[in-house]
This record gives sequence, C-alpha cells and structure tokens, in this order.
Amino acid sequence: MLTSLAQAVYLVAAILFVLSLAGLSKQETARRGNLYGIAGMVLALLATVALAADVSERSVVVTLLLIAMALALGAGIGIWRARRVEMTQMPEMIAILHSFVGLAAVLVGFNSFLTETPDALHLVEVFLGVLIGAVTFTGSVVAFLKLSARIRSAPLMLPGRNWLNLGALVASAGLMAWFLADRTLLPLVLMAVVALALGWHLVASIGGGDMPVVVSMLNSYSGWAAAAAGFMLSNDLLIIVGALVGSSGAILSFIMCKAMNRSFVSVILGGFGAEGGTVASGDQDYGEHRETSAVEVADLLRDASRVVIAPGYGMAVAKAQYPVADLVAKLRGQGVDVRFAVHPVAGRLPGHMNVLLAEAKVPYDIVFEMDEINDDFADTDVVLVIGANDTVNPSALDDPSSPIAGMPVLEVWKAKQVVVFKRSMATGYAGVQNPLFFRENTAMLFGDAKEQVEHIVAPLAVG
Repeated sequence: MLTSLAQAVYLVAAILFVLSLAGLSKQETARRGNLYGIAGMVLALLATVALAADVSERSVVVTLLLIAMALALGAGIGIWRARRVEMTQMPEMIAILHSFVGLAAVLVGFNSFLTETPDALHLVEVFLGVLIGAVTFTGSVVAFLKLSARIRSAPLMLPGRNWLNLGALVASAGLMAWFLADRTLLPLVLMAVVALALGWHLVASIGGGDMPVVVSMLNSYSGWAAAAAGFMLSNDLLIIVGALVGSSGAILSFIMCKAMNRSFVSVILGGFGAEGGTVASGDQDYGEHRETSAVEVADLLRDASRVVIAPGYGMAVAKAQYPVADLVAKLRGQGVDVRFAVHPVAGRLPGHMNVLLAEAKVPYDIVFEMDEINDDFADTDVVLVIGANDTVNPSALDDPSSPIAGMPVLEVWKAKQVVVFKRSMATGYAGVQNPLFFRENTAMLFGDAKEQVEHIVAPLAVG
C-alpha cells in the first residue's frame, strides 16, 4: 500500500519537474517554474523518506532520525553557502554542486556492489554509474577551480592529450570486461581511479573561453549520473529526473556551441582562444583608443533616441545592474527607446545576464537575444557595452585567423556611437584582443562600471 502510494507521489513529482523545466524556458514564467520544481522535490523527498522507513531493518524512529540528521546537515550547509554566494560566484557554485551529484553516483555504485548480489545487467549499471559519476566529480571540481580563479583558466596541453582520453576509455572498457567476468572489487576500483583522472584531464584541457559550455556539459553529465544511480537503486523518479537533467543539459550545450560556432567535440578536444597551451594575447597593433568621461556619455545619451545596452561578466563583477536599471528608467522616462542585447554565452553561465537584469527589476520585454536584435544596431544611436568583451569582438567576423573566427557576436560596431565600460585595456576571458576598442566610433570609459553608471545617471536626473 505504501509502495503504491509512493509511486503515485513520484509520478506527480515527475510531472512537476517537467512543468518546472518548461517554466524555466522563459523569463516571464521562470519564478513559477522554480515553484513547480520546489514542490516536486518536497513530494519526492517525503515519498522517499516514507519508503526508506518502511523497508529499513532498523526501527522506524531510528531510521527517521538518521534521515532527519542527514537532511538537516545538508540543508544547513546549503542554506549557509547559498546566502553567502554572490551572483558572480553562481557559476562556480553550480559547478561544485554538480560534483556532489557525481560523487553520490560513485558512492551509490560501490554500496550497491558491496551490499547486493547483482546480476550481469546490474553489474553494467554499477560500472557505468561509477564511471559517469567519477568523470562528473573531478571534472566539476576542476571547473569550480577554474571559474573561481584558483587555477589558471588556460587549457592544459599535455602531449597527446586526445590519445590520453581515448586510452582512458579503452582501459575502462577492458576493466568492464574484467569486472563482468570476475565480479570482484578490484577492477571497479581501478576504473574509478581511471575515470577520476579522465574527468580531471578532460576539463583541465578546456580553455576558459569555453567555460559556459563546460558548465552546461557538466550539468548534463550530472543528470546521467543521477539516472545511473536511479537504475542502481531501482528508483523510477531518479531515473526520470536524471534523464530530464541530462537531456536538457545536452540540448543547452548544443545551443551554446552553436552560438559560439563550435562543435561539442571541438569543445571537448580543444581550448577555446588558445594556441599551444597559451591564452592568445593579441600582439597586433590596432592603433590608439579614445577615452571619454561619464559627463560626455550622459550628454550623448541625452541626445539619443535609440540606445542598446550589451551587458557582460564585468557588469556582474561590478554589481552595476542596479544603477543600469536606474539609467534605463531615466532614459525611458525621457522617451528614449532602450533595449538590452544579451549574447547566449555572456557571463560565465547560461542565462547569467538575464538573471542579473531580472534581479534589478529590468522589464522582460526590453531584453533581447542576439538573433533578435543584431539587425537593429545599424539604426541605433548609442550602444553601451558594459563589461562585455569577447561577445562583441568584430574579429570573429573579420579575421579568419582569429581564435574566435566564425563565432556569432553582437555587431555593436554598426551603431553610430559605441561606449565600452572597462577597467583597463586587458583582453577578455578568452584572451583575445578586441579591435572594437580602437574603432573611430568607439570610446572607452574606464573605471568601476557601477560608479561610472551612477555618474552618468546623476546629470541625466538633473536634466
């Protein structure tokens, strides 16, 4: 009776998870999608706790107490970290959370092998679950270290690195045959070590410019690891949720690769913006850049009728989204047509800029994706590039020898005037110099983006 009821609750939770993903596809419905996901997870946890208490060999009270202790510990750490994390740290937080899913799959696999007498099919499930989980675990840890600047973002270029990856896969296949034939712990342990090394090397070999794709790729890996754990635990909901996360992460990775004019295989096999293991510095002489001031930008905006703002990671670092929202409100109040142009891989995380703008209460209807707004730059008076670099680089279209050649970018240089907010003339995360900074219709506004936007808002408010 309890098992049937739990399965029915699992079905409701699965439907809620599907509705959650559907809601997260649009900004207008994202909050509702989150609520669906929370409701589904609460139901899933309650049903799982009830099942665990029902089948446990211990007393119900002891089982519930142990589960409550684990939930309290996990919830306490999660709430503590979530309250402390900045929006700019969200990509690395997500990466480290993916590592926990991978580690869980590894532990579930070893536990399943040691505590059960599995048949051949279940042995395959255990082996693949540990393999995927181990790769996800170390890969996510490396992604976390890169995103948090604890290690260099440049790709690790070991000699024959692709052959090393292939060798690890071949070795895993051989260990799987040994594991199925012998049914002993040793090949499983050896495979786990190989998979841990493969996950570390796989992500360490990917350059910083590809990190947004790596995060979504690891999201997919964590989903398949969860699905594998579901097979090992015979938990239908875990299989469904893992498949949803795995497939959605794979689709997102494909979309982002398309936005960067990259194939998924090229991301896995090479470092974006790199040559010979060194981030490209861009030594070519593009001439002199022109500087401007906040007062001059305010005057420029006062005379404009159409303005587009292209945000990037620098806006997140400076926490400039709030004064930017004030600037937009002031301009729109004066009859200026203001819109945002968001590149698919702006920031360090898919949708990073959209979340920042929503957090600052920027209206959804003025936020446009690259494909929706690229044709409108020619009719734009002023473009404000706030913290973006690689996503507005014209060399992607003009220079076939550029490391980012062919990558679709925001064609901001077609506007009458472009103002770029930057702290310095340093290259972006991909390590590629940007010729936009040296164009005649471009002016550089150096300094902290938040402070500079506030200095622009002040004279506009007086005017």
